[in-house]
Amino acid sequence: MRTLTKLLVAAAVGWAPAAALALDGAAVRRLDDGRLLLTWTATGAVDVYVGDASDAAPEALRRISDDDRDGRHEARPAGSARPYFLLRSEADGRTVRVAERLLPLEGGSNFRDVGGYPAAGGKRVRWGKIYRTGAMPKLTDGDYAYLSRLGIEVVCDLRSTEERQLSPTRAAAMGDARYVAVDYPASEVFRNLAPAGSASQAPDRLRNMYREWPVSLAPQYRAIFEGLLAGDAPLAFHCSAGQDRTGVATALVLTALGVPRETIYADYHLSTTYRRPEFEFADADLEALAPTNIVARYQLETRRRGPEARRPQPLLNPAGQPRLADTFAEIEGRWGSVEAYLDKVLGVDAADVAKLRSLYLE
Repeated sequence: MRTLTKLLVAAAVGWAPAAALALDGAAVRRLDDGRLLLTWTATGAVDVYVGDASDAAPEALRRISDDDRDGRHEARPAGSARPYFLLRSEADGRTVRVAERLLPLEGGSNFRDVGGYPAAGGKRVRWGKIYRTGAMPKLTDGDYAYLSRLGIEVVCDLRSTEERQLSPTRAAAMGDARYVAVDYPASEVFRNLAPAGSASQAPDRLRNMYREWPVSLAPQYRAIFEGLLAGDAPLAFHCSAGQDRTGVATALVLTALGVPRETIYADYHLSTTYRRPEFEFADADLEALAPTNIVARYQLETRRRGPEARRPQPLLNPAGQPRLADTFAEIEGRWGSVEAYLDKVLGVDAADVAKLRSLYLE
């Protein structure tokens, strides 16, 4: 009788989207032994399905748990494909899709999916389409094989010329992904980041780059939106740590998709947890490179200060707010809104925003 009732509910309601879902907080976490732990909060029983495509139709998925009421399910990944899960409330047939946010890379730092966030119109950002990450000089052959299976089409590099020379990005090793970068001198970033008390500390160290990047990095941010609007996804973008320049890029993209600001801040702060600084720069003779490369000098100075200097710190400004809030304040003070900035500076108008939402929300 229960099975018949479920079939009748499915026929009447269908596979409804997650709007007004009696199911919330869905997440996937990788355990130490490689198993995946799915957790959620629901008012009743949930069915759990899995597939290896981020946009697979529900009927194409395999059910791995039926009438699940304890809000958790453990699954072991089958094969080498990235698993995407779909949770379906038995009460009303509504669904939510979920996957690992942090990709399980051996030599990666902060490489994560921005899918699953609530967005405009009661929809959610599609999984497996937009990735943010730190630099990738320490990726293993296995990591490149994993990324190749994701089908990444474009990699947008937000780093300076010297950073890219010191730690090149091997986009082609991800399955012939197209690589996009725009030259600018590393002094624009690293002269402001010299460790306190160092010989190279510049007088303008306290300049707030979060207020400068909307203009100085506009060509790079524009390239990200151009790729997304062209449908060249999955698309990944990165800087060195994957938190600051990349954090601003992510905030612009998620704002365009209608993601609430508090959610954008929460995603931004994940970098403090997910960064692995030891994997963000290539092995190089920093002493030899230092005379001509400011990034090498910065790394040397950081290394001399000991392990604590490399530890990720909370991304807060002197007022205790997210440093990303300074970017929003600058944009809203100069252009009135993020939407106006996107239009006037990046050339992303209202029609483009509507197209982005049609492509990257579900």
